[in-house]
Amino acid sequence: MRCRICGAELPEGAMFCGECGSSTSATPESRRRPDPRPGDTTILDRERLSTGVVSVPVDGFQPLAAPAPATPTTFTLRFSTGETRTVYGTGLVGRKPLAQPGESFDHLVQISDRTLSVSKTHLEFGEHDGMLWISDRFSGNGTIVRRPDDGALRCEPGRRYLVPRGSRVELAEQSFDVE
Repeated sequence: MRCRICGAELPEGAMFCGECGSSTSATPESRRRPDPRPGDTTILDRERLSTGVVSVPVDGFQPLAAPAPATPTTFTLRFSTGETRTVYGTGLVGRKPLAQPGESFDHLVQISDRTLSVSKTHLEFGEHDGMLWISDRFSGNGTIVRRPDDGALRCEPGRRYLVPRGSRVELAEQSFDVE
């Protein structure tokens, strides 16, 4: 009997090769190191990838005018739990909000809700033309918007709704006022 890896002569009934230490059932294919290159189904960590390509304009770099500093529109959310949060940009609200892979938000606003009526990630919010918008993230108990000049509006999951200042947003048994 011979080792299929190094070709050394093996005694009858041997389990390992005395020369290379390979199992007698090993084959050259089983000993081949895995290909380190990503396949078509490999999940890539984009933050670690770098193409190494540097792009330089043909006519050289032109000095850029300094952009005017933009002040973000802020909103104050007053929760029925007594908490107050000042927010800007985008965010998630819930008992334990969590962004999905590939998403990033400016705020993760956690609500204390012992009754568990608020979903872990109940709604998403953002800013558009100086107004707050919300979108129900397929919560278990839904979201209702009560605008000051309008009646109650039940939010359809996944759809954005503008919420003017002075409105109340109800998240099951909890709520917050937008100021």
